[in-house]
Amino acid sequence: MTSVVNDGERQPFTGCNFRVEIDEGNGRRFEVGCSEVVFPTLGAVHDPWLPSAAEPLLLRRAATAGEEFHAWWAKARSGRAPQRRTVTISLIGDDRASTLMRWRFRDVRPVSLHYSPLNAMGNALLIESIELAFEGVEIG
Repeated sequence: MTSVVNDGERQPFTGCNFRVEIDEGNGRRFEVGCSEVVFPTLGAVHDPWLPSAAEPLLLRRAATAGEEFHAWWAKARSGRAPQRRTVTISLIGDDRASTLMRWRFRDVRPVSLHYSPLNAMGNALLIESIELAFEGVEIG
């Protein structure tokens, strides 16, 4: 995939239009509305003495009645870990149709689930975050 070209110059991408999809590996694939994706540092050299994914992939969203994150985490926590999943993050162009970049994280599993603080004196959104470990990533 290439960047959008304007008068022969490459224009930088903005990171505000993206889609997060989770493939459960059983034919079920669904989109998860996230407000933020925090990518881990991706090392260039594999060192057998270091963990394959020392930093997790972090997905954040406003908490809703949707239980996708909690259910996935709860199964892993109770020892009934579901099949490892594939998480695909697509950077979307301004036209809302084209894909500018794509990251595909393989063999993903939940590490932790976190909620932002509750504050009776404020009116901020409750943010739900899930940290995900993974075995590999393809960037295209």
